Amino acid sequence: MLEFLVHKCIKDADEIERPEVRKRYGFFSSIVGIICNVILFASKLAIGLIAGSISIVSDGVNNLSDCATCIVTMFGYKMAAKPADRDHPFGHGRMEYLTSLVIAAAVVAVGFELLRSSVEKVMHPERVTFSFLALLVLVLSMLVKIGMGVMNRKLGTKLSSSIMLATSKDSFSDVFATLATAIALVMSAFSDLPMDGIMGIVVSVMIMLSGFGIVKDTVDQLLGQPADEELVAKIRELVMENMFCHGMHDLIIHSYGPGNLIGSVHVEVDCHENIMEIHDAIDELERNIYDELQVHMTIHMDPIDYDDEKTNVCRDMMAGILKEIDEGLTMHDFRIVSGPTHTNLIFDVLVPYECKKTEAQIKSEIQQKLAEKQDTYYTVITFDKGYC
Repeated sequence: MLEFLVHKCIKDADEIERPEVRKRYGFFSSIVGIICNVILFASKLAIGLIAGSISIVSDGVNNLSDCATCIVTMFGYKMAAKPADRDHPFGHGRMEYLTSLVIAAAVVAVGFELLRSSVEKVMHPERVTFSFLALLVLVLSMLVKIGMGVMNRKLGTKLSSSIMLATSKDSFSDVFATLATAIALVMSAFSDLPMDGIMGIVVSVMIMLSGFGIVKDTVDQLLGQPADEELVAKIRELVMENMFCHGMHDLIIHSYGPGNLIGSVHVEVDCHENIMEIHDAIDELERNIYDELQVHMTIHMDPIDYDDEKTNVCRDMMAGILKEIDEGLTMHDFRIVSGPTHTNLIFDVLVPYECKKTEAQIKSEIQQKLAEKQDTYYTVITFDKGYC
């Protein structure tokens, strides 16, 4: 049903990598949200005033705030769809993340206001009038919010949209908030306790927790996260399919908003191969990665001498030493510089975040174990952290 509506209402719905199409998806989701939330607000406000229930009225006000966030969402998608310009050469895609923060702030503000009014209701309780009509409205409201949550989660996953995923979380938190309101309404018929205010406090806490969760998810995206494992695997597969590439390391992926990925990677090539042929192959590889994965990739070539026996022996020896120190340690860019009195082993060590040892400790252990095998060998080490 959702796919049918999407293809009926959104032009070029399958071309989700285009900013203009993403904007249409955002407008579609927002308009559906505005219509549903206006209806829910009006019905809950009327029923809440008739029943004298602060929790029902507050639940309705929460729906009204959702309308405001839908309008903000439309603005966010409109801004994110703007093309790159001189001041913003990487585009405006990150506006989606900033819009998610605005949504989160609105959710937390509504939760706080509900908490304040609910505490007052506990301190000064008023009689709540139970009615089946009010209960029916709340049940229907939960069904509508479940539908909105499922819709935004599916669309958000399809588009990798932080805004829609945040809206989905907000919708599902609204379901639990309305459930708590319904419980308070039913219990008011059987108890003199200020259940309306008590459940209002529960609802407000749930709403604020949802808002803080959205903040965390969005801040993580703004600070930078590791690239998707499936994307990394596909990039590795494309690189290793190239006849000139014998290995890869230092893969970095920068996200400037959904669908706008810029990356770089070092690939290991045989230093004895024709440099012009390798260069042409690397250019083609960059184009293939963009065509298949929509990642603007810059590839650096690291020439490796695979025919030098001494280098190969030293490389294998050092790989074994690293495994003895920590199973997660790996190396790359290995080369040797031989002299009359000693030999320098020059390489980079990739230290996993799970490793608890310091760089100084790792370097000391490497040199100690190396001296046990060959005391004329010394190391020149550069330490790396993984970005993917």
